[in-house]
Amino acid sequence: MRERINQSMKEAMKSGDKKRLSTLRLVNAAIKDRDIAARADEKGQATGADKIGEQEILALLQKMIKQRRDSAETYRQGGREELATGEEAEITIIEEFLPQQMNEQEMHEAVTAVVEETGCCGLKDMGKIMGLLKERYTGRMDFGKVSGMVKEALKDN
Repeated sequence: MRERINQSMKEAMKSGDKKRLSTLRLVNAAIKDRDIAARADEKGQATGADKIGEQEILALLQKMIKQRRDSAETYRQGGREELATGEEAEITIIEEFLPQQMNEQEMHEAVTAVVEETGCCGLKDMGKIMGLLKERYTGRMDFGKVSGMVKEALKDN
């Protein structure tokens, strides 16, 4: 993943694609920031880790996309269409590095399978189910939509 991002950044430099280059630089900076944060725990003690893993990078990319969607919506409400369009362009670039997203049906099937597998039956178990889904499907699911599906599945049990 890191290599793909760096390679794309080099290609953007060569082609002169300023928007793509600036977006990829933001992604790289966010990853490096997380790498630095991973070196120490909450108490400042060394963790022995010098880089975050692929799953964490995928989660970071999803977070960046969510932030940009929220920003685009806010800009639209404020009548700043050009800024909203810029945020959406960044979303498109970041999404290139995520795996194929699951459709509604696939997400529903995954939620149902995890609920059945764990035997969870109440909203108190929602955190456990969401944790398993994030562990298995980070980068492939929209967890904003999935939380509603999990609530519905738990209500049905």
